[in-house]
Amino acid sequence: MEPESAAIHFRGTVMDIVIASGKGGTGKTTLSTNLAALLAEKDRVVLVDLDVEEPNSGLFIRGSSAGTEEKFKMIPEWKADRCTGCGLCRSVCNFHALVKLGPEILIFPELCHGCYACSELCPAAALPMIPVRMGRTERFHAGKLEFVESRLDVGQEQAVPLIAQTKAYVERNFPDYRFRLYDAPPGTSCPVIEAAKDADLVILVTEPTPFGLNDLKLAVLTMRELGKETAVVVNRDGIGDDAVLDYCESEGIPVLARLPNDRRAAELYSRGEPIYPALPDFRRELEQLADRLRARPERTAP
Repeated sequence: MEPESAAIHFRGTVMDIVIASGKGGTGKTTLSTNLAALLAEKDRVVLVDLDVEEPNSGLFIRGSSAGTEEKFKMIPEWKADRCTGCGLCRSVCNFHALVKLGPEILIFPELCHGCYACSELCPAAALPMIPVRMGRTERFHAGKLEFVESRLDVGQEQAVPLIAQTKAYVERNFPDYRFRLYDAPPGTSCPVIEAAKDADLVILVTEPTPFGLNDLKLAVLTMRELGKETAVVVNRDGIGDDAVLDYCESEGIPVLARLPNDRRAAELYSRGEPIYPALPDFRRELEQLADRLRARPERTAP
């Protein structure tokens, strides 16, 4: 079903691969954790859970903790004794995170995107930016596999700043790893866009069902808007029809693997165990995908 001309193109050997889906529950984490473990049998790999609101890749990784970092975002703090009441801060905020109530400025931290516009443009320097904790990032060792997980604190509403800081953490700490896999949040909203915007390849996981096809189309449109190269992995292959395969063929999207529908896979998943060592058909499809990824020319990371 894959067009002969379909090919995966990377900037070089350091491959930033985002694994995403149009909706939750399609098998994103299943693919991310099993592919990372398989690749780590030969290569140095880092797996990063960017679903910071509800990370769960760590349930399938057996590793030792290698350190935790608290993560902060910057929000403005109003200094009443400096403020002249000009209202400029309110007018430059695109996110309506500030309101002028009489002589006072009221700040809504949940709406603030930390763009610094109000702080930098305030003529009285009445809105200095201060750090506010939003979550944490933890690193684990598991042989050749490194695992990074970020988690938002309870009550924090914005995932994008933590996702951005997690990606920067990976760039600093794993600049020359052969594979950097990112388990993205589900859907097509801002967190997914932040996760995918710098990727060499976005692998979209879907199911061969009408719902799977509908959400796959939305995800493909989103990635095309970002200019991202996209490929597909079909999970639970065999439960539906060929509409997803026909769509991928018509759109020139390579299908890199078709993971079989097997009750044993669900049983292994429910116990937090890897699937590919126990199911030969699953492993064969995953190895074909890994071989495609490994067949790229080497380069040095920038």
